[in-house]
Amino acid sequence: MKNMKSTYKPILTAALAFVSAFPVMAQTDGEDEANQQAQVNAAFRQIAADDLMGGYSTVDVEELMKKNNITYSLDNMQGYVGGWNGNGMWGISDDILYLIDGVPRDRTNVKPDEIKDITFMKGAQAVILYGSRAAKGAVLITTKRGKQEDLSIKVKANTGMHVAKVYPEYLHSAEYATLYNEALANDGLAAKYSQADIYNYASKQNPYRYADVDFYSSDYIKKAYNRTDVVAEITGGNKLAKFYSNVSYYRVGDYMDFGTAKNNYTDRFDVRGNVDLHLSDYVSGFVNATATYYNAKSPAGKNYWEEATTFRPNRLVPLVPIDAIDPNARPALDLIGASSNIIDGKYFLAASEADQTNVFADYYAAGKSTWTSRQFQFDAGVNLNLEKVLKGLSFHTQISIDYATSYSQSYNNTYATYNPAWSNANGKGAIIGLTKYNEDKKSGNQNISGSTDNQTIAFNAHFDYKNTFNDDHNVNAILVANGFTQTFSGEYHKTANANLGLDIAYNYKQKYYAEAALSVVHSARLPENNRQGLSQSYTLGWNIVSNIPSYFDYIRLSASASNLKTDIGMNYYEYLGYYDTGGWWDWGGSGVTGTQAKSGPNNSLTFIERKEVSVNLKGSMFNKSVWFDLSYFTNSIEGQLIDGTNYVPIYFKTYYPETSFVSRINFNNDRRSGVDFSINGKKTVGDFELQGGLNLTYYTTEATKRDDTTVADDYQKRQGRYLDGIWGYQCLGFFKSQEEIDNSPVQKVGDTPRVGDLKYADQNNDGVIDSKDQVELGKGGWYGHPLTLGINLTAKYKNFTLFVLGTGGFGSKGVKNNSYWWSGASENKYSAAVRDRAIVKDGVITNLNDAKYPALTTGSGTNNFQTSDFWLYSTDQFNLAKVQFTYDFAEHLFENSKAVKGVSVYLSGTDLLKIARNREILEMNVGSAPQSRFYNLGVKVQF
Repeated sequence: MKNMKSTYKPILTAALAFVSAFPVMAQTDGEDEANQQAQVNAAFRQIAADDLMGGYSTVDVEELMKKNNITYSLDNMQGYVGGWNGNGMWGISDDILYLIDGVPRDRTNVKPDEIKDITFMKGAQAVILYGSRAAKGAVLITTKRGKQEDLSIKVKANTGMHVAKVYPEYLHSAEYATLYNEALANDGLAAKYSQADIYNYASKQNPYRYADVDFYSSDYIKKAYNRTDVVAEITGGNKLAKFYSNVSYYRVGDYMDFGTAKNNYTDRFDVRGNVDLHLSDYVSGFVNATATYYNAKSPAGKNYWEEATTFRPNRLVPLVPIDAIDPNARPALDLIGASSNIIDGKYFLAASEADQTNVFADYYAAGKSTWTSRQFQFDAGVNLNLEKVLKGLSFHTQISIDYATSYSQSYNNTYATYNPAWSNANGKGAIIGLTKYNEDKKSGNQNISGSTDNQTIAFNAHFDYKNTFNDDHNVNAILVANGFTQTFSGEYHKTANANLGLDIAYNYKQKYYAEAALSVVHSARLPENNRQGLSQSYTLGWNIVSNIPSYFDYIRLSASASNLKTDIGMNYYEYLGYYDTGGWWDWGGSGVTGTQAKSGPNNSLTFIERKEVSVNLKGSMFNKSVWFDLSYFTNSIEGQLIDGTNYVPIYFKTYYPETSFVSRINFNNDRRSGVDFSINGKKTVGDFELQGGLNLTYYTTEATKRDDTTVADDYQKRQGRYLDGIWGYQCLGFFKSQEEIDNSPVQKVGDTPRVGDLKYADQNNDGVIDSKDQVELGKGGWYGHPLTLGINLTAKYKNFTLFVLGTGGFGSKGVKNNSYWWSGASENKYSAAVRDRAIVKDGVITNLNDAKYPALTTGSGTNNFQTSDFWLYSTDQFNLAKVQFTYDFAEHLFENSKAVKGVSVYLSGTDLLKIARNREILEMNVGSAPQSRFYNLGVKVQF
């Protein structure tokens, strides 16, 4: 943690204060350790919780759901465990292997009410048996199973409202026209809009002639929309067979409130069945099956939220009343009379020459689309007790087959729109003519598009051995063969994983531990002579139970060293090189397209490696009422592929015609180091019970090896820099005069700068501002915030339960570089950000002390719209992620009921509050539907 900046010290101080204030904390899964599962789900097996070394974190989702109803499998899990930051684990977020019941599957397709627990496999030692594709970490989601008990039925129903947090704010037509005239004046051009035009936009005396469209008004969108779901869980069984089944349905709407979009929705129906069979003392098996059906209805046509970012307010009025047509304008009335799309019996679809179709008309008349998805998942497994062959020996195997299909079907219509010609009659004006564009046509043809057909086939088989010798020497071992293939539409090659693994663990009296794991991995992405690799991991542990302070129950110290081989980040046949069409060869007036070399061969390509060292300290205190888990990790991803341009003669590559015999080589190395920490506990006093948990994850990254051969300036070399570094220009403020521009380095980063434009620092003092002057501006947090915080609190009094969850992220930056912030140029739609522009008159900025935005222009604005610290902002935030109040009706109320055994009701709010300096930026979506807060009412009934 030596790289931790001083900015984190107050946060850690607050965390320590939190721990001191609550000497007894809550466990992440809401259970005290004595009642926890004795076993933790790990790779192909379960490990006794008392023997679990570092690199793992678990959440008992089934227990969590009793006080926190969630709708997504990994919802805010950083609030319950250390090491997971919401994006990934231990600084790695890309290519994590998500497994459901041991099979690579979509984590969004399993609902929380189906899940028993989630194991976060953070350390290399935890994932080695999964092979190459798990080298960046794995998340194992295990679904519920049946119990040996009488038939039990639980039904849960929820309904709630998503309420929009914040909308982007754009200028209305009058203000837009005024500022567009200002932009023209800045460019030395004449005004486009007259004062009469601006007055008419502002007065709204004739809003159908002088358009002022607000995409976020109640004319088009709702402030809230509903989500409703119903779930039934049925369990039971006896000694021979146990089953768990889950049947559920949900339906969720959206914000749209006009046209066919008014009926937008997404729904899902799914059925899961998990069955366990005990055929004899030596043979058992299981079968899992899941079927999921998704449908989503939406209008055909353009994307509304994307159009909202570009469609200027004065372009057109979507709907114009028919009674605005002059009664004497018979040709116009006859045109409208023939229209098939009269909205609400009184409006016609308006248009302009530039916008003969538009998103509003699309949603009224262009037709509708339905997206359909079907997913089927099947597992079958057999377990054999081989005690008669060798004491402690067993055999297990599983095969899984998944199919997922999706497609969109639509009915696409063409429609007529009308461009009105206005007169000034009657003061307000009237329509005296219409220009018609297109025709009203409904083909009746069903169009099918976007079809996908994906498949996963997975298989594993393993021998397990578990035995104790002389009461003191405990041995556990597993020998596993594992593989899976995934086929995705549009991808020629399958994603494949195959490996043979061996793990041997030994402990002496559960005090001293040693574990060694090996995995032989295979990859067809490498040359034939390099397709096998050996991954290794070694762990030592010490369960300290004596000579420690009395308030400790035990302390377990472990350390692991690992080297995993992976082909993640490699493509098929990169070792061969390849040719492609390109270039133009002219032979005396007639030419042909050439075939050009694009990459050279390299039969020395080998696996990328994850080298890691981790140390873990965990234990309990105060008679097992407080638990803590602390890990330090440092890992290095080595040998990532680059083009070896600087390691071959210059003639291996030409720029015209673009030809290259440069090979791909193993080169780049990345390091991630950090700590994660969790402390949890529970205290009961009479009828009052308090639980709490605090979780922290901190990491830093470094590019430890890069090819900086041709980089002249040290400040631009990527080696030694953050992996998620934001690179751009250092802004020195605005150009205040033409004289300042003339006496400054020449800026060649975009259009020619003018007064009111941004000025950048000349880092290399060469008198020119170009890409060589870009510097590292800060951490982008691409792998999650450098510091992640999670706090969960539960207070119970008799039948009342209050649950509160808070999450935070600190230490990263964002760049205001979307269309909302970079709107003050060209023909763009102006956002409210331009109100703080630099105002230039007679070559001088008149509001220099207040200006927070470059001067407007009708040019490209590319000088200003570059990544620089001018646009940088902090993403530090703390979120009140969840509050839920639950009441469990007293059991004695149902003593005489033959059907109902229990009832609970709960009220919850999600994403209720964000505490951040830049809250509005963080909560504002641009080009997509607004973020929302969710308020939910639910009831659970047990039969």
